[in-house]
Amino acid sequence: MATPHNTAERGDYAPVCLLPGDPLRARYIAENYLDGARQVNAVRNCLGYTGTYKGVPVSVQASGMGIPSLSIYVNELVRFYGVKRIIRPGSAGGVGRDVHIRDIVLAQGSSTDSNVAAGALGPQIHYAPLADFGLLDRAYHIACDRGLPVKVGDVFAADRFYNDDIDNGLLADYGVLAVEMESAGLYLLGARLGFEALSILSVSDMIVGEGEALTAEERASSLDDMIALSLETAIAE
Repeated sequence: MATPHNTAERGDYAPVCLLPGDPLRARYIAENYLDGARQVNAVRNCLGYTGTYKGVPVSVQASGMGIPSLSIYVNELVRFYGVKRIIRPGSAGGVGRDVHIRDIVLAQGSSTDSNVAAGALGPQIHYAPLADFGLLDRAYHIACDRGLPVKVGDVFAADRFYNDDIDNGLLADYGVLAVEMESAGLYLLGARLGFEALSILSVSDMIVGEGEALTAEERASSLDDMIALSLETAIAE
């Protein structure tokens, strides 16, 4: 049962799926964390894999960058392949006053300048996309038990990566912790299609202040903490 963007057959994806943006990160997760991982999709090099993590079937599928690309893969995973739980392990730029390099941000909600939610509930309603609370609660307690530097709050899903019109200081004034490009679309689709959704983000650079950023080695270590947290949250009940 192929789709326009996926050659997998019915049953090739587990009900639980990690959705990183980067295809190479999807491959990294499959090769380093999943047992018996097999590739199930390679259309447009948006790689997809299925294996097990601690005996639980888990898939990982790259989504590409931005809400439009993510929305394609989420719709197909949920509508055609029966995925019930999607966790996005991603990187983000920190803007919050108390956010630091290497922090893990659990996106409780996602503001956006995208039109993805415009008119979703009618022309007079500005819908606020939120994470699944069960996943959010589990991720927070797992992170605390592991001693990870975790923050919970709103993130901003930017429609454009390069955008001088966005006032990052104003975002911080309103309690936004970090900026990325996907979470609002993921959460809106979670509400519309009825699956569990959560973004778990690693702060790889600071957008405000002096623009501090991780080295390549530090980024790899920080991402490993985020990936492990994502997998533990994904299989927890």
